[in-house]
Amino acid sequence: MIRYLLSGWLVCVGWGLFAANEWPQFRGPAGDGQTTSRKLPLTFTESDNVVWQVDIPGQGWSSPVVSEGMIWMATATDEGKSLRAIAVDRKTGALRHNVELFQVAAPEPIHALNSHASPTPVIEDGRVYFFFGMYGAAALDSQTGEVLWKNTDLPHDHGKNGPGSSPILWRDLLILNCDGTVHRYVTALNKKTGKTVWRTERSNGADLEGKVGDLKKAYHTPTVIQVNGREELISMGAFRLGGYDPATGKELWYVDIPGFSNVTRPVYGHGLIYLATGFMKPEFWAIRPGGSGDVSATHVAWKVARQAPQKPSPVLIGNEVYMVADNGIVTCMDAREGTIHYSERLGGEFSASPLVMGDRIYFFDQTGKVTVLAAGKKFEVLGTSSLGDGFMASPAVAGDSLILRSKSKLYRVEARPKVEG
Repeated sequence: MIRYLLSGWLVCVGWGLFAANEWPQFRGPAGDGQTTSRKLPLTFTESDNVVWQVDIPGQGWSSPVVSEGMIWMATATDEGKSLRAIAVDRKTGALRHNVELFQVAAPEPIHALNSHASPTPVIEDGRVYFFFGMYGAAALDSQTGEVLWKNTDLPHDHGKNGPGSSPILWRDLLILNCDGTVHRYVTALNKKTGKTVWRTERSNGADLEGKVGDLKKAYHTPTVIQVNGREELISMGAFRLGGYDPATGKELWYVDIPGFSNVTRPVYGHGLIYLATGFMKPEFWAIRPGGSGDVSATHVAWKVARQAPQKPSPVLIGNEVYMVADNGIVTCMDAREGTIHYSERLGGEFSASPLVMGDRIYFFDQTGKVTVLAAGKKFEVLGTSSLGDGFMASPAVAGDSLILRSKSKLYRVEARPKVEG
């Protein structure tokens, strides 16, 4: 019961009191993969518990966001030359908007596991914001689809891998991570105008100068947490996690980590930030925020050096934190001490982040298999399903509906009453 109340408290503190049918950003209202719904179906197929399914034009691993009866996503057509915003009616699945935001004459190559439209938009009343990495950011009217502003002054490159970092909102700012092989910085735009408010270069630039380009970049989605009465922006680039003042961009403290091409979004609880350190040999760390300057020697509470994810983000439920490695091994740990309760193989390959509903955890693999585990110290499979052609995007929840984007389709999944024949 305590963890349910905590989830609701995070929604109120971080995002205002969002309606249960809204999912405004990557990984939900609090950015932690938690939903307040208690009625999501345990299992489903294309003929069972699917309300509707629709083809999505183009390709993109952008996760869905939901507000005001609309589901928004990014997509790319014409092999990445046309970067677009699309909106689907939540009730019917009808395509309502398909708006080109950027035309790219010669798109960068992308990694085999990425797309030209992977960053997830962020939405609030009346507006939806998109970020396509080096190609720019844009705001739209979420009712009419009208483009309100664009900003193409965000110089960085993706090292021939494509974009990955999703934007977040904080007060009147749209905050973006821009970590390429040459330029690496965190920046905030005025959400009303798209103009730059602040820009902070990564503080370990000199340390990265001797490294090859791929070892300098990152694809991390930042988050804002409450620490001792103040808000801190938690943002990770290659080989360093930093805490920043979200109003000014000033770096407050940092911890050096052993990874680059960082993808996972951290979760926060028990006074600790939980994160995976990035590519090469990923580790899972618990870090105390706060302090000043280099706190690498004092603020790392514990580490797990095996079976850490490169792409899926962790989830925190009560006193346990869970991670699923890209190779399908799920690990449950004591959130305060890092003791491993179990490490078991689900099978499959994973990019999408898991979803928590009450005492269930949903995992979505790259072939379309969905595995539901019981929360707790014991490994227990509650149900399995198979749907679509594989999940690269992370799930959303609207009311008691799962909104799932596969590689080619969008699904609304909801528990349906059985019809007696």
